Amino acid sequence: MSAEPHPTLPPVRLHSDAELARDALVTPLFAHAVRLARWAGPHTRVEVGGELTTEQLAEAAAVLGLDPEGEEGPVLASQAWRVAVDTGLVDVTEPDEDAGAADGEAGEGDAAGAEPRYGTAAPGEDLALIAGGAPGDVLDLWLAALDAVLADAAVPDLDDLVDALDAGGEIDFDQLDWNPQREADFLDGVLANLYLLTIAEGGSGDSPVPLPVLAASMVVPDDMGDPTDAVLEQVSDAMMRLDDQFRQLEPIGLVEFRPVDEALMAEADDEELLAGQGDGTEEDVARYGMVRLTALGLYGIRARMLEAGVDAPAIGELADKGADALLDAVSFYPEDAAQAEIELWLTGRDLPTAVAELLAAARGDDEGAPLRRLRCQQALAPAGPTAEPAVRAVLDDPELGGLARVWLAERGATDVPAPDGAMVFWLTVDTIAAQLAADGETDELPLLMRTLTEHHAGFFEQAWRVEHPATAYVLEAMGRLHPDKKAAKEARKAAFKARSRQP
Repeated sequence: MSAEPHPTLPPVRLHSDAELARDALVTPLFAHAVRLARWAGPHTRVEVGGELTTEQLAEAAAVLGLDPEGEEGPVLASQAWRVAVDTGLVDVTEPDEDAGAADGEAGEGDAAGAEPRYGTAAPGEDLALIAGGAPGDVLDLWLAALDAVLADAAVPDLDDLVDALDAGGEIDFDQLDWNPQREADFLDGVLANLYLLTIAEGGSGDSPVPLPVLAASMVVPDDMGDPTDAVLEQVSDAMMRLDDQFRQLEPIGLVEFRPVDEALMAEADDEELLAGQGDGTEEDVARYGMVRLTALGLYGIRARMLEAGVDAPAIGELADKGADALLDAVSFYPEDAAQAEIELWLTGRDLPTAVAELLAAARGDDEGAPLRRLRCQQALAPAGPTAEPAVRAVLDDPELGGLARVWLAERGATDVPAPDGAMVFWLTVDTIAAQLAADGETDELPLLMRTLTEHHAGFFEQAWRVEHPATAYVLEAMGRLHPDKKAAKEARKAAFKARSRQP
């Protein structure tokens, strides 16, 4: 037996596809992209690269209700247009540069007076999915938009790019100190950490995460005590990068973001940035920046994780699976998430049949079997009288008989046969093995050990003989954790005997 944690992430609670699709359609950037896709037509002129001409960009800004003469309107319109093109909401035919060059060679006069050549744009086939597709179709388009925005967010700002231009107009990447893959990996790591911090509290993520906490999670080693000045400077730099990136990610609906207070940044040094996250009032902490994944953001990051091969479960996805798959999966869920998954699995099923399936799936002598039986017991806890025949059917089962007796006794049944000694000891070992697998060596486990052993004289003299695969493992744990020193010593001796019996 092993107490190593299961590598699967905790399950996330997601909204329905219909709710998420509605959320996607009202995110500012995606909604703007859809509007521009509907606006595109024979009048639309694009340059090389699919970008709108200057005049068309001003018109696009006006279509979006933005100030075409201001500084921000054309920028936002350009972002929305790129998203529309990248997602297939707009189909672009770029200008033929070779044809333009040939025209120029035909004659200087003609070339000088010729109209510039432009490409065209028109609504793409995927635009019809916005109104006529399923929620999943809308979410696929939104995920494509998210990919485009994430790619843009990993690019340095324009000032840095201009400063890094060499004499030939090319970007000097050594001077810029920018590695595209490294930047993309950094942002993916940040979002993965934010996802983990979000689902750690039950899976829904209602509380925002302070920006210093997120920056430190990417920079400060887990085993570091007080961070050095160099590390604090790295945290400060990471915060500034994240502040800029989350500003770009908020319009696509991935996050809700409160930026770093600019006045605070003007007065704070690097050490204060990290120290400030845990001091002062809630408002003081919030001045350092706060970020929260939205319901749509949880969906989006999980989708990217799944695409990358990460096992990122969601509550409800086991509803159509068998009882064996259910118990195997929820064995490693937090208890409240396991209960929610089990309840969804039971919904709509014939209860007696479902109970029989759960009991059958709980059998086994493999390493995960004790925890499966614990989750099975949890699943049966709310079951009513209709489950009783299936439970009584396993009273004589050596692996499930104890579980069945506990269930019946809790419901006041008086005709339950008493378990023999072998079943009592087997159930004790199975229960402790399940608790160790579920939660490790918790503070509550010694009390459970005392409760299970103090009513049986000579418990350890009998326990080492129990025919259970986890007997030696459980006795060794009792030798470490039992609150009574004499009992702990007896447990260690019993564990040695149990190991000696093993082939």
